[in-house]
Amino acid sequence: MASEARRSPALADGRPPADAVGVRSALATCTSLRLAVAGTAADLIDAHALLPDGTFVVAVDAMTPLGGLLVAARGADGAVRLDVTHLVPVPVRARVRARVTVTGRVRRFDPAALDSCDDEAVQALLALPPVALWAVEPDSVRLERRGATVDVPVAAYRAARPDPVATVEAAHLARLVRHGHAAHGFAALVDPDLTATGARLVPVAVDADGLTLRAESAHRHHDVRLPFRVRVTDEATLDRELRRLLPGVDAPEEV
Repeated sequence: MASEARRSPALADGRPPADAVGVRSALATCTSLRLAVAGTAADLIDAHALLPDGTFVVAVDAMTPLGGLLVAARGADGAVRLDVTHLVPVPVRARVRARVTVTGRVRRFDPAALDSCDDEAVQALLALPPVALWAVEPDSVRLERRGATVDVPVAAYRAARPDPVATVEAAHLARLVRHGHAAHGFAALVDPDLTATGARLVPVAVDADGLTLRAESAHRHHDVRLPFRVRVTDEATLDRELRRLLPGVDAPEEV
């Protein structure tokens, strides 16, 4: 039987709590989600955007069966469910970092909302398929990670922003995985017992506060946290902190 979800605090030291930041980071980087309404579900790929206030915008043709269900569900509390799986962006075992579930009310997207969007959100909206756009206003937000389930207050979710590194994390991890020098450097940063049995070291996460390495052996894995000296607020600082941990690592290539 699933354990009861605990409730995340609304604020932590005057800032949105880590759970809320984790949710916003997962949503900021996902390219797909599952949309469920009235017992019908569909996977949407490159068909959603997230506004700065945490409102989802999904692109679904109103003339399809799913679109018809969205029409019928307009304004009803908790009528729509969105499920997102947050994955480690490099090839390792146990890639699922977290699962996020959002339930909420749906309505047709009002183009006037563009006036309150930043440039990134506007570009994301313009990139959506040219079909009907629907706004989903969250009623509840749930986060599952590391074996625990947390209900994140909607106010905290809306107030939070993604981790400063979230949108560039995948590029930096891919660069570290490819970099032969980094593989040797990792071994010098962890307990020698972790590599004595031939475990490989793979960078599996990087955020504003540090880098996480995973020691993978044949039947188990263990994560090791390497904190940065300062909290990262931009990509230049991230490059500097990674170079401090792993001298000689090049900056990621421009895409």
